[in-house]
Amino acid sequence: MPYTSLILAAVVAAAVVLITGPFLIPKLHQLKFGQSIREEGPKSHQAKSGTPTMGGMMIILGLVVGALAAGQWSVELGLALFIVLGHFVIGFVDDYIKVVRKHNLGLKAKQKLLGQIIMAAMVAYFGNLPTDLWVPFVGNVELGSFFYVLLFFVLVGTTNAVNLTDGLDGLAAGTVSVASLCFMVVCLILGNYNLAIFCAATVGACLAFLKFNYNPAKIFMGDTGSLALGGAIASMGILTHTELLLVVIGFIFVMEAMSVIIQVISFKTTGKRVFLMSPIHHHFELKGWKETKVVHTFWCWGLLAGILGILLLTSGQ
Repeated sequence: MPYTSLILAAVVAAAVVLITGPFLIPKLHQLKFGQSIREEGPKSHQAKSGTPTMGGMMIILGLVVGALAAGQWSVELGLALFIVLGHFVIGFVDDYIKVVRKHNLGLKAKQKLLGQIIMAAMVAYFGNLPTDLWVPFVGNVELGSFFYVLLFFVLVGTTNAVNLTDGLDGLAAGTVSVASLCFMVVCLILGNYNLAIFCAATVGACLAFLKFNYNPAKIFMGDTGSLALGGAIASMGILTHTELLLVVIGFIFVMEAMSVIIQVISFKTTGKRVFLMSPIHHHFELKGWKETKVVHTFWCWGLLAGILGILLLTSGQ
């Protein structure tokens, strides 16, 4: 596959985001589609109240156009886009309830989970996916029907983990860019060129979004973007049969989700908090780190984790 296809996917995706941004942001301002900041969050974040949200529309439009412009249509590409767009719809509805109907919490947790269960069931039913799993230093292991349980946990876990990561300017867009770049390398190693193009489009769209989302953010991606991008990352792991690599390449997302789980369990069982605030990026903020320092540090750790994942794949084949 000519590597120009990867460049084309990234450039087209980035161009779509950069072109739509200057039109969408003023429109969202006009419609008063501003983010409401939760009172229990860091006090410094209250200044961000009213910043337009639902910027994920830009990202996903760029991702889809970039992938279709450079890739060849296949069941695999269609499945990846279906996972992204399905979670995009869930996120869009959640954001719509928050910003239009002024219900700050959006969809109830049970409603979100139901939507994600339906998505997982549809992927399992229509995807016709092999039920094997790549295990480092072992090879492919047949899971049988247990694969569908794993599929559910990968989709739900990854989408929610990326959603939790979206709490600082540029954090989610940057870490998803890094993870997608690393999965692009994984796809190239495995000879999955069409999915590599999908990864490249994700990288281009997210990097371009940073022009508007980097501190101080002019727009937030909202659940519209974070759930859809979580779906993109999940699909990369599922469609390459390297679900276990998600734990390594997606280390930042895992860390964010685990910090919330640990905090909740600790507080409910002992009445004490392990972190000053969760997800863990807020813990470092309250420790006195500047927001940009937290973001840059997490980007770097994400890159190191991604490189480790690639090395694990190449040495464990």
